Amino acid sequence: MPNEDLADEFVALTRRFVDDRVIPQAPELERDNSFPDTLVKEMAEMGMFGMVIDEEYGGLDVDWRTYWRVVSELSRGWMSLGGVLNSHIITAHLLKVFGTEEQKTRYLPKMATGELRAALAMTEAEAGSDVAAIRTTAVRNGDTFVVNGSKMFITNGERAGLVTLLAITDKDVRPRHRGLSVLLAESGPGLTAGRKIEKLGYNGVETVPLSIEDLRVPADNVLGGEPGRGFYHVMTGGEIGRLNVGARAHGVARAAVDEATRYAMQRHTFGQPISNHQAIQMIIADMVTKTHAAAGLLDVAADAIATGRRADMEAGMAKLYATEAAVEVVMSAMRIHGGYGYTKEFLVERLYRDAPQMVIAEGTNEIQRMVIARSHFGRAAKATRA
Repeated sequence: MPNEDLADEFVALTRRFVDDRVIPQAPELERDNSFPDTLVKEMAEMGMFGMVIDEEYGGLDVDWRTYWRVVSELSRGWMSLGGVLNSHIITAHLLKVFGTEEQKTRYLPKMATGELRAALAMTEAEAGSDVAAIRTTAVRNGDTFVVNGSKMFITNGERAGLVTLLAITDKDVRPRHRGLSVLLAESGPGLTAGRKIEKLGYNGVETVPLSIEDLRVPADNVLGGEPGRGFYHVMTGGEIGRLNVGARAHGVARAAVDEATRYAMQRHTFGQPISNHQAIQMIIADMVTKTHAAAGLLDVAADAIATGRRADMEAGMAKLYATEAAVEVVMSAMRIHGGYGYTKEFLVERLYRDAPQMVIAEGTNEIQRMVIARSHFGRAAKATRA
């Protein structure tokens, strides 16, 4: 979908879907912590699961600016829907960039339609941002790898038919990260989802631990056909994940601005709408400014990813700023609502529970600051040498 008008039309179609279908259903789904099967099916019919997949494999092949705008629209209605897409899109991108032609042909057409959905299994109980510290092993046995270990905080872990699994394929190589590989593991015997993890927010979509016991993965299912490149693969996927999380945060912030604006124009004190009071205007001004600034950084990150070069700094900045802004904007919306904002009768209470998840997801913001600083100094040093 290279045509800009078509991209704008797809975003507008998503906006109507959110207004007509998501917003009316989200409160009940959120309250019951129910997976949104019907909405996800409709998203698949719209082509959302194939957004970044090439047209030759049945995808829409949208640009990254369009992708983040779609995720923002979904998250404006319900942040969990943006999360449903995240690991699936990361896997699709990794296959598109690094996969063998056979791997692309086997998986991408079904992923494009949503018939096959993917999960990303990287995090472990003792290894989050320290990726090289994972303990899951994959031992070569003829034409297969036998995988054992466990993963934690896996979104879509119950429903995914394909799990993008990071494991140690060479425990002796140094530095350690060179012994990691990404395996394309299909769901089945040896891969078991545990009990759903109860969370503060981010309801509906499941987050589970995965137990991996003597899981057999064909050697042909090493991403790209070459073991030992898993660390680079997941770092590249992390950039896409951070764009997604930043976009989700932008959508949540937009929802908070909309709710605060509506309430301020309707609520009267001292004979006039509270939107006339300077104190409220100051708060709204900051909320709107931060939300627009986040959009600018998300565009920067999308453009950097589109070049095909490392975009760790740009994706990190977008994720850092957008998620911190979302937390601040949601809190401001709650303050504008006063006591009502603390009740479950108003949307801002849900936004208040959802916003902190994104500060932590896809690498905590403390990690983002380290990545940004190191990338900045590295680029400065390179420029000096040049």
